[in-house]
Amino acid sequence: MIIRRKRQFKAEVSTSSLNDIMFFLLLFFLIVSSLANPNVIKLILPNSKSAQNLNKQQITISVTKEKKYFIDSREIGFNEIEPLLRTRIPSLQEPTVILRMEQSLTVQDLADLLEIGNRLKVKMVMATNKTQGL
Repeated sequence: MIIRRKRQFKAEVSTSSLNDIMFFLLLFFLIVSSLANPNVIKLILPNSKSAQNLNKQQITISVTKEKKYFIDSREIGFNEIEPLLRTRIPSLQEPTVILRMEQSLTVQDLADLLEIGNRLKVKMVMATNKTQGL
């Protein structure tokens, strides 16, 4: 009588280290996402001698050199700025509007946005780059 052993190969994948790998990937992406700059609209800001950081609740208005307007990274038309700000400002305590404008834009473009802020009676601050050595 011939006795044969059943030699079946069973493929196994060790998953014990996958938990550690997934944890480190999750941790990595959480750290990287918190370091990312929320203002992804590329602008060349004007320079200034001093800089001030604001810790208030803020709304960011960005204007590109092609005069495209963005409120918090969402593109809108110029005529939509005032109604949108009018709806968002009452929900904020001490609202501050940060104006991020391309350096090559005219003073009239800035004055148009400041006029909207004046009508809404909201504090508006212009973002600049701090120059070194001035």
